[in-house]
Amino acid sequence: MSDGSDARVPLSVLIPVKNEVANVRGCLASVSFAEQIVVIDSASKDGTQAIAEAAGAQIVQFVWNGKLPRKKNWALENIRWQHDWVLIIDADERITPELEREIRQAIRRTDVDGFYLNRRFWFLGGWIRHCGYFPSWNLRLFRHRQGRYEQVEIDDDIASGDNEVHEHVLLNGRAEFLSAAMEHYAFPDIATFIEKHNRYSTWEAAASANLHQQSGGRTLGATPFGTAAERKRWLKRLAAKAPFRPIWRFLYHYLWKQGFRDGHRGWVLCRLLAWYERMIVLKERELKNRAANRGPAGS
Repeated sequence: MSDGSDARVPLSVLIPVKNEVANVRGCLASVSFAEQIVVIDSASKDGTQAIAEAAGAQIVQFVWNGKLPRKKNWALENIRWQHDWVLIIDADERITPELEREIRQAIRRTDVDGFYLNRRFWFLGGWIRHCGYFPSWNLRLFRHRQGRYEQVEIDDDIASGDNEVHEHVLLNGRAEFLSAAMEHYAFPDIATFIEKHNRYSTWEAAASANLHQQSGGRTLGATPFGTAAERKRWLKRLAAKAPFRPIWRFLYHYLWKQGFRDGHRGWVLCRLLAWYERMIVLKERELKNRAANRGPAGS
């Protein structure tokens, strides 16, 4: 997905993977304009590493000890980055030629330290254009010394995975927005959506107390007057103890965020998001009961 220029740009790319044979080839092709591509693998067993090596990427194995830092923060700290600017992209995402052109221009800037990239989601054979899923802004392009993912503490015995998924980048500097959207092919079918969100709901339930209590420093703030991510976290804090959370979640995405404008796929997505909220609620309750049964001495 090059813009037609043969010249690679002084940009480093970080791609975290684990068993991504179905996605990684397209992802690597879409960032081939970058001079350095580093794939951070978690012992893939499906041919992911061979595809990355054939594309000329650097492969680094990450062995997680169950504590912080997770994969992307570890990579930002420990990889020998060749360039000041780093682009973080998941294997199921694609940089379009339009976005590539913007990135080529963006990394020439000297007055800014990071850029938010927008994502559009492919779901049930079409693009989601509403539902609160578009626009979807993420700080993915930044000077690697200036940004780190927030560090959310959760119990060691929670199987939440070794990679940052919902954590946000905290940037020590000024950020702007690029207009062209990247493409996100995270949910090729309903089964994949359910499998991923079952894992995500475990993290959400385990992290909810810290996300609602911590601010500044290691975690993103929660304020109605901040960035889109900060406003979203503020809304989550307000809704944390509300009754009927799954119903409110559906109404938020389907009515307030106009998911109805996405037709059948919007209806299905919003129903699935309500199910996702129900999973978070049930797992929060399960964790509270588990903690209560341990007793004050942890016995």
